[in-house]
Amino acid sequence: MAESTETVGQGLLLEPLHRVWPAQALQLAPLRREMLRWLEPLALSEDAEDDLVLAVNEAVSNCIEHAYRPATVGDTVDIRCWTEPHAVFVEIVDHGRWRTPTGEPTRRGRGIVMMQRLMASVEIHRDVGGTRVLLCHALPSAPRSRVAGAP
Repeated sequence: MAESTETVGQGLLLEPLHRVWPAQALQLAPLRREMLRWLEPLALSEDAEDDLVLAVNEAVSNCIEHAYRPATVGDTVDIRCWTEPHAVFVEIVDHGRWRTPTGEPTRRGRGIVMMQRLMASVEIHRDVGGTRVLLCHALPSAPRSRVAGAP
């Protein structure tokens, strides 16, 4: 369990978390539990915790489904979590290859929009090394506009 490193205003600065997870759908439930354990000292509302965990789950699901084709046993997703006085940050990184969407209509493809609605900000960077998603969730004491584009 993470321990607080310092108290700043109404927010806690938690010990950063870094985990490397196998890029497998079976790892999503343990990942959600790990996120909830790490977030616990922040005493966020249940809705805020759910929003954060859902956005992380969606980003990791995208890594599992889209980054590694064909999938191999060694495929991984790196998760880094940290707090700053005004926000919680989660970075999700895969080491796969971005594939341009086909443009064909599907009933899918709403994950990024969902993450953007749940978080104060979502930044996505793709390059030859994989895809990096940075999620930022404002802490209750911080206005949303203060964390836009953070850090």
